[in-house]
Formats: sequence, structure tokens, C-alpha cells
Amino acid sequence: MTLKFDDCADRAIEGGQGCPVTWRRLITLRPGGCMESLSLFSAIVAVCSAAVAALFSYWQQRRLRSWEQHNYMDRYGASLAWATFDLQTRLYNILHGHVVDLDSSRGSGFLTSFLTRGTDREADFVRRSTVFVLAEYLGWVEILRRDIQFLDLGRSRVNTQIMLQISRIGASLARIDTVSNELRLFRAQQRAIGELMVHPDGEPGRRRCLGYAEFCAKLEHDNGFAEWFSVLLADVDRLAADTAPAITRLQDLQTQLVTLIDLLDPKRARFPEFRLAFDRDSHTPG
Repeated sequence: MTLKFDDCADRAIEGGQGCPVTWRRLITLRPGGCMESLSLFSAIVAVCSAAVAALFSYWQQRRLRSWEQHNYMDRYGASLAWATFDLQTRLYNILHGHVVDLDSSRGSGFLTSFLTRGTDREADFVRRSTVFVLAEYLGWVEILRRDIQFLDLGRSRVNTQIMLQISRIGASLARIDTVSNELRLFRAQQRAIGELMVHPDGEPGRRRCLGYAEFCAKLEHDNGFAEWFSVLLADVDRLAADTAPAITRLQDLQTQLVTLIDLLDPKRARFPEFRLAFDRDSHTPG
């Protein structure tokens, strides 16, 4: 069916004048053509709306994940920084104490004073607390690994550096030395001890490590738990007997830990002092 329309018919009727032939045009409409066009337009609008909604949802999820990661890093980063500081401080005291022991005029070093010549209670404290600060550090690394999944490394240069430094510390802990293996832990052992140190009542975003009192209680009453730390506890006694063979390994580990602190606390807000890397040459007497 063909319909002819005069595009100026209405004006011709109203004005009483004819319409020039050159103004006329012929419009041919097929039955159902308008409905098909309307349906196609509606489909296009629906597809575009769905695409926009999907993109918006994806954007929201990315922002939420970014916020969660930032929140986790703020919360866990401080705890990791404290654990790192405690471990490097203990290593520094052991290393510095060895230098002090070399010069009798300076008295006795840390391990000699409190483990070798101290009371049984002092010796037990030094032994357990040394192992605890190492285990606590590994516990916070494990928590970070579980909850943040190493963050979105492509979007944060600092987070990338932090995770790379944690990896370097792990390599230093696992380092094989022909003359000293005190406090050495291979990667799998590091993960295992870290898992043991994570408090069982925690949940994503709210995890924590065992405290020192909890750690000591488990050493005394949980044989399976204590077995993982028996060699490390004995290592502290071996270091007290002769620290010299372990100096190179422990100095490297302590230096790597200080580097991590510099990344976690670049403005020195938490640790303004006592975060120097041990330098054996500057501490050697004479």
C-alpha cells in the first residue's frame, strides 16, 4: 500500500493557495515499518543501558577493592612495621653485643650478659623473646599475604617496593651459609611459622598475631606448636656461645629489615630513632 502526502497541503488549505509542484515529495511507507524501527531503537537503548550499568558496577567494585586494600595496608602496615622494628632491634643488640664482648674493657654484650651469665629466668626470656620477635614478623607477613594478596602491585610503587623487600628478607632468612645456619628458615618453614602465629579468632581485615604471653603458653602446653620452634630456641644458645660465624648472615638480615622500616615509615613518625643498619667495621674496636 502506497500513501502520497503533500508536505504543504495543510498550508495550502489554510492559505487558500496551491502548493508548487516542486515542493511536493513522495513518502512511501511500508506497513509495520515504524514498529520495526521503534523495536530496533529500543533494543539499542537496552544494550547501551546494560553496558553502562556493567561498566559502572565494575568501576564500583574496583573502587571498593582499592579502598579495602588501602584500609588493610594502613591497619596491617603499622603492625608489620612494629614487628620489623622489634626483630631488627634484637638482631642489632646481638651483633653489637658481639663487638662489645671482643673488648673486655667495655663489659659484656647482650647475649653474654643475659643468657650466658644471667639468671635462668633472664636466659629463658632472652631465648624465647628472640624467637618470638622473629615468629611475630613472619606472622604479620602471612597476614598481609592472606588478606591483601600482595595488593594491586601495578598501581602502587610503594606497595611494590614493600613486597619486593619482604621477599628479599625471606631470601636472607633462607640463605645457606657454610659456617653458620643459626636462625635460618627456608621459605616453607617461614610460611609454616607465620601460619602458626596468626591468631585463630581473626577474620579478614581484623587478624592479629599471637601475643608474647600466648606464644609462651603454647610453647609450654602444645607439643606440636613447640616442635616448630625447638631448633630456633637452640640457635639462640649457639649464638650466645659463639656469635662470630653468624655475623655476616645476621648483619645482612638486619640491614634488609631496616630497609623495610624505611619503606613502611618513610617520615620516621613511628620510629624516629634506633633504626640504623649495623656496620661491623664502625663497631670494631681499635
